[in-house]
Amino acid sequence: MSNPLNIPFKPIGGFFSVDLARPLPRAGGGLEAFGATDLRTGQTDLMAVAVAPGAPARGGIMRDLIDGCPNLLHPLGIGPGPRPGGASGLYVICPAPPGPPLSLSTVPWTEAAVLARVLRPAAQVLCHLVSKGLTHRAIRPNNVFSAGPGQPITLGCAWAAPPAMHQPPAFEPFTSLMCDPAGRGDGGIADDVYALGCLLVSLVSGGALMAGLDDAAVFRRKQELGGFAAIASELRLPPLIADLARGMLAEDPDHRLLPAMLLDPAATRGRRVATRPSRRSQRPLTVGAVAVWDARGLAVAIRQEPELAARALRDGSVGHWLRRGLGDASLCSRVEELIRHHTGARGDPTITDAMLTMRVAALSDPLAPLCWHGRALWPDGLGALLAAHAGNPPALALLESMVATEAPSIWAAMRDDRHDAFLVRSAVRAARSLLRIRPPAGGIRRLVYTLNPLLPCAGVLGEGHCVAAITDVAAAMERVASTGGNPFDADALAFIAARSTRSLDMEAAVLATTENPPLAWLQIMTEIQHRYADGPLPGIARFVVARADPLLARWRNRDQRAAVASLLPGLAEAGHFAPLAALLDDPGSLEADANGVRQAAARVAGIDTALNMIRDGARARTAMAERLGQELTAGLGLTALAVTLLLTVLG
Repeated sequence: MSNPLNIPFKPIGGFFSVDLARPLPRAGGGLEAFGATDLRTGQTDLMAVAVAPGAPARGGIMRDLIDGCPNLLHPLGIGPGPRPGGASGLYVICPAPPGPPLSLSTVPWTEAAVLARVLRPAAQVLCHLVSKGLTHRAIRPNNVFSAGPGQPITLGCAWAAPPAMHQPPAFEPFTSLMCDPAGRGDGGIADDVYALGCLLVSLVSGGALMAGLDDAAVFRRKQELGGFAAIASELRLPPLIADLARGMLAEDPDHRLLPAMLLDPAATRGRRVATRPSRRSQRPLTVGAVAVWDARGLAVAIRQEPELAARALRDGSVGHWLRRGLGDASLCSRVEELIRHHTGARGDPTITDAMLTMRVAALSDPLAPLCWHGRALWPDGLGALLAAHAGNPPALALLESMVATEAPSIWAAMRDDRHDAFLVRSAVRAARSLLRIRPPAGGIRRLVYTLNPLLPCAGVLGEGHCVAAITDVAAAMERVASTGGNPFDADALAFIAARSTRSLDMEAAVLATTENPPLAWLQIMTEIQHRYADGPLPGIARFVVARADPLLARWRNRDQRAAVASLLPGLAEAGHFAPLAALLDDPGSLEADANGVRQAAARVAGIDTALNMIRDGARARTAMAERLGQELTAGLGLTALAVTLLLTVLG
């Protein structure tokens, strides 16, 4: 491995190495990237894209795209590698770009060049992704590359970050912009078509789209005008590109052009989709700082001002505006029915309001994402959003309440024409079952690691190191234990439970109820060492043995307890957990000790019985002696009286 810091990192996946001396500043689509080498063939035209903390790589893509695709920088591998400064981090390996990104181009492209070099190659890639049920979600100028004049473009790496997390606002549909960047989800291929349409417009116009506008201004413009008008209304576009872009930037994903249609732009040009303009009020409804002019705006207000929106719903302001201002009696009736349903509901008022506003937002804008008390996301973006907020307890608590109430299931049921409500419900119930498992094997940490299969372990195991797989856990725990740390912190145990086999998951679950954590630690480490470790782990063994007093206390026989304790230091230094577990959790020895306790108790009971009998017998003899003494005394007295009388008579 080429490593200027001379750190002994293992090759990624056993096949690749990262070269920190070869930074590739414009190759990662905005993410940090370095040159990489294939250790099997010596191939060096590869790159390693760094995965940022809290922004997990996309798991399923690594498996489904490993066979490659022309004009796409497909993933080749993933694993830990060296980071500048001496630490390690997670990298995604893929081919290096064939040339510079299109973001460096400032000269307008011709219509013919855009169609031949950009539209058709990109459409072929999207068709390939559709066939595998995948999306790209990172089509943007700095992540699309040109090999040279006359050559087709290549779509860049989209696998080292959550989908659409780094997309410019101009390249995302309005409903996606409502979401937290990490919660946009994989989406559908229609979202890639939208981004590709934006790319076509930017190339033929020769400049950045919506330049000079901040994110909030882009959001408002798309909300008011729609995608195509917001982007292209002030641009002079070639007629064919304008027609294509209008179909690719349709507000409703179901109305956008399919990738297969883009392979023949001329035949697709005449396709038109009639859309009904949204009803607009003459006067706005004011919710905090948000002015609501139409039903879509109500969903936006719920997203941005959830508490004020809930108050406006309950005091009748929203219903009055819907009926009198917007003139939508049908929507008003459905909203009022929801309000009545949630009025007087038992439970936490905050959760009740969150459920109410979520349902009203779904009614107001059927295209909007799930809005939950100030957060918006698509359900398939939950895992990445949890990872992004792993260090934010209030945000985690809010998302946890969303899962605990199965809010995504209710939301999907209201949109069953656009989502598979059964799949959403199944996924949410599985997530809820993990929350119900008591920490450390369950709870929110377990859910984060389960929903993000490529997320490295945090906590002490992840300080300065990348622990991305269960096979890396043993060495990381040994490093922590050898430096005096606790290798069994909450993150480590949740990570083990999420990544391990079912048997090890059961061992980790014991920690939620056991009174002797060292015993559960021994059982976990025995399994990990057996399956994933190559050698002894004396540091962890010493850590466990130093806390084994509760286990030793189970032996009541002092000599036996001392004998067991005398063997522990040697076994700890040997670093193998099976012998330690066999010694400290030996059913035969513990049963023999228990039998000894029972036999000793029986002997003590026998002695006590004998002593009681002796005590009781002495008491009886004393009483008899007292009675005999009294009788003897009385007899002697009578005898003396009789003798005295006789002597008196005989005179």
